[in-house]
Amino acid sequence: MPTTDLTLPITGMTCGGCVRSVTSVLQALPGVESVRVTLAPAQADVRFDPVQVTPAQLRVAVEDAGFDVPA
Repeated sequence: MPTTDLTLPITGMTCGGCVRSVTSVLQALPGVESVRVTLAPAQADVRFDPVQVTPAQLRVAVEDAGFDVPA
């Protein structure tokens, strides 16, 4: 399975609970292999199968959880 790595900048995270929320929504998507979310810097490093999930779908999942992904 070919995988792709993507770093998403995320704004609006303020605590460990935010990190857990973003991690959970990304891990729930099909094709996501691994997720590492950090507060400093505020970002998510995601390894995923681009056949199963797109970068746009990753962004939407984070935004639907109440956070922003700057363009």
